Amino acid sequence: MFFRSMIMLMLQRIKYGRNGFFHTLVLQIQTLDSITLKKIQLYQVDAFTDKVFGGNPAAVCVLDAWLENDVMQQIAAENNLAETAFVVPKGDSYEIRWFTPTVEVDLCGHATLAAAYVLFRYYDHPSNKIVLHSRNSGQLTVTKQGEELTLDFPVDTLSEIDTPQVLVEALDKAPVAAYKGKTDFLLLYPTQQDIEELVPDFRLVERAGGRGVIVTAPGDEVDFVSRFFCPNVGINEDPVTGSAHTTLTPYWSQKLDKTILTAKQLSRRQGNLTCELDGDRVKITGKAVTYLTGEIEV
Repeated sequence: MFFRSMIMLMLQRIKYGRNGFFHTLVLQIQTLDSITLKKIQLYQVDAFTDKVFGGNPAAVCVLDAWLENDVMQQIAAENNLAETAFVVPKGDSYEIRWFTPTVEVDLCGHATLAAAYVLFRYYDHPSNKIVLHSRNSGQLTVTKQGEELTLDFPVDTLSEIDTPQVLVEALDKAPVAAYKGKTDFLLLYPTQQDIEELVPDFRLVERAGGRGVIVTAPGDEVDFVSRFFCPNVGINEDPVTGSAHTTLTPYWSQKLDKTILTAKQLSRRQGNLTCELDGDRVKITGKAVTYLTGEIEV
């Protein structure tokens, strides 16, 4: 860009007629300058919180059409947030994809909440329900009631397993039970204090495989608490993980014999969620706030 501008300046100083070769070249350079960079509106939203600097931050880009995969991955890496959501309108609904700084993921709750918040607030979505289509997780919906947004996600299926020894070593504390969902391990501990005091060795967590490791226990002031460790997707500890609650909700619903549960994720930023088991779906409710709006050029 700088070198093209310098060339254009030098050419403009050459005394040639309006129809001369150099004038034509200047026009071509100006045209190239105008089409090289694409401007994309960027929103950064804190999800599952009602105040800035809480919950889980996500970037949202609403596109006219899909960018190349490597460009979206580079944007996510540059944002350096847990996830960047890309959304493309499709009729009355939207397609959605999610990228961490290192990989594309199949499902992300907080970035979906953030994307819906952006569509409701900045794009004047005409109803209180947004339908999103994901390549690997099917149809997702988000409904709005006042300031609360509710995700409707498919429930996870759990199988009880022996705790992998590498996770016992990674967390330096054996859980009372272990399960495996579609992508994550779920480890159960007796108390909230157990969850708060865990100091993982993320190199060992990474060796366990899967997307990540959910640790959970009964809450002191809510039905259950959790944390989520996922170095395999470029995030040591995710602040608030909506998708992990598709795994947590069926477990705690059966354990506590109730379908509507309150939850808190005990990361440094923390986040509050209300979860409802509705057949083969999980409804996850939270709030969101804007941290910044801006424009990127790619």
